[in-house]
This record gives sequence, C-alpha cells and structure tokens, in this order.
Amino acid sequence: MKRVIIVVLALALAGCGGEEFSDLKQFVEQSGQGLRGKVAPLPKVKPYEPFAYNAFDLPDPFTPREIDARARMRSAGGLGPDLNRPREPLEAYPLENLKMVGTLERDKRIYALIKTPDNHLFRVTVGNYLGQNFGRITKITEAEVTLTELVQEGAGDWTERTASLQLVE
Repeated sequence: MKRVIIVVLALALAGCGGEEFSDLKQFVEQSGQGLRGKVAPLPKVKPYEPFAYNAFDLPDPFTPREIDARARMRSAGGLGPDLNRPREPLEAYPLENLKMVGTLERDKRIYALIKTPDNHLFRVTVGNYLGQNFGRITKITEAEVTLTELVQEGAGDWTERTASLQLVE
C-alpha cells in the first residue's frame, strides 16, 4: 500500500512539473528576434573657451549710488520733487501701510480719512502728500484716493506714476 501511494505521489509531482509560463517565455524569445540594437554615438564635446569680462570702466551694479536729486531735476527739465517744502506727517509711511477708512464733506470740499499703522487718523484733501514716493493727492472719491507719485529710476531720472488707496470696509 505504501508503494502505491508513493507511485501516485510521484506521478502527481511529475504532472505538475510541466513548463510554467511557457507562453511568456515564448513571447520573450519571439519579440527579441530581428532586433539589433544600435547606440547613437556620443556628441562631440566642444573645447572650453574662456570669456574675459572687461567691464572695469563701468560702475559696479552691486554698490549703492548716490544721485544728486537737484542736479537731476535741472537736467530733466524740472520734473522732480520739491525738496525744500516741509514734509507732511503721512509721508513718513509707505503707501502700502496706509488705509483709507472713509470720507467727509464740508463746504463742498471732500476730505479722505487715512489711518496709519499706529492707529492715528488723518484728514487729507486734494493737494496733500501721502507715502514715501512724493505722492500728491489728485482726486478723492467716496471709494478711493488717487495720487501721482514721483519715482526715481535707476539712471536718476524722475517719472510720474499713478497710485491709489481703496476704501477699506
């Protein structure tokens, strides 16, 4: 009886030992036929050519320069800030830090209420100055204050740009 069981087990093991994944092996063998790989040649490396930087006669762009504002105003035809006028209190703050919180009207004249970062409230009208770029108020509406700023470019010339403060709800 033992012999019969051993023979049956041997035959069962022989039947299971067939080629597993034979279809996969056949696919791999067939897919590789006829292919001959070719590697493209490496590109030729250009020899290094040193570059001489000869800008010693130009000003260093990383050192701060002082531009004489009065001389620039004379050469630019008068466009520039009036450096002799007394500065107003709101010119000590960057325009981004100021907030318009409301408007007032008195004797047919409209005023804007401007709040500073340290919670001081100022009443301004057309002609007053705001911000650190010599911004002069040109128009006040119920929703915004429009001003013209004088900004100095890299070459020292002054240009005008328009900015505004929106009403904060």
